[in-house]
Amino acid sequence: MIRKLKSGEYRLYSRKKDPKTGKRKNLGTFDSREKAEHHERAVQYFKHKG
Repeated sequence: MIRKLKSGEYRLYSRKKDPKTGKRKNLGTFDSREKAEHHERAVQYFKHKG
């Protein structure tokens, strides 16, 4: 999940909430939405890799 910050940057959050904290994990902050989307695809790839 990508959200735009007030600073103009984009932050990638985990899709599911962390059961311990009840919040989404911060998976990185990026200058552009394209970079954030690219990283999100990479995260999903490694999550599902055997």
